[in-house]
Amino acid sequence: MKTRERLVVDTNALISRLLLPQSIPGRAVRKAVDEGRVLVSEVTLAELAEVLSRAKFDPYVTIEERQTFMRLLGRTAELVPITRRVQVCRDPKDDMILDLALNGEAHLVITGDRDLLALDPFEGIPIITQSAYLERR
Repeated sequence: MKTRERLVVDTNALISRLLLPQSIPGRAVRKAVDEGRVLVSEVTLAELAEVLSRAKFDPYVTIEERQTFMRLLGRTAELVPITRRVQVCRDPKDDMILDLALNGEAHLVITGDRDLLALDPFEGIPIITQSAYLERR
């Protein structure tokens, strides 16, 4: 039996999964959930919840749909405690993704964020785009 890859998926891709499930980021998240083990931390979940609570999403998705999405993610993802932190990204807010990848012993980070992609690989962990992830076998 093949071991499931441990994957970190950035917040923007997760939001795309909810809003535009057939988009490239949306399909990448679906593949990650189906084929890998998606990792989250309390900090990344809090960021996702905060972003999804913004009124700008009201015309596109209901509060109930957002809450259901968070519950489903909470049930399928692995919650990783963060004990080691880094400060290396050009955008300090992105360090939480690297913290999660390191602490969760991730095999891969999936993102469209240029600041994160510029660090590929980070401490041996590949950082790739959603398109590149979809193209992997």
